Amino acid sequence: MRALCHLAARYGGGLTHIREIAEQEEIPAKFLEGILLALKRSGFVKSRRGNEGGYALARPPHEIIVGEVFRALDGPLAPMSNSAELKALMDKKPRQRGFYAVLLQVSDAVSGILDKTTLAQIVAGNVVQEELMEMAGHQV
Repeated sequence: MRALCHLAARYGGGLTHIREIAEQEEIPAKFLEGILLALKRSGFVKSRRGNEGGYALARPPHEIIVGEVFRALDGPLAPMSNSAELKALMDKKPRQRGFYAVLLQVSDAVSGILDKTTLAQIVAGNVVQEELMEMAGHQV
């Protein structure tokens, strides 16, 4: 996310060399190479090789949803693979229903926040605590 935020802050300003991202974001360059490759495969960044090469966002920051990025890199957001699986466990193991109900709420809250937050909002600092609570379905 730090690499994407770096690219979002420079959106429209041309390509950014991996060394710059690595240095400014304090990410080991070799580790960052793998992340950027995965982000490229997922359609979040584009790249060009060579001395004039580098990386840039493949689409505008306001079109990149944070939940999409997390899912592309890490898979499902929930502690379990999906809500249907949690609901099935609630029926299958009634003694643990309360625990699975909490996990379902956590899953819904995390997904709700990440799926309503764009990269542009993060870079601009436009996501404040009250908005996050509202996104998660809590009264402020």
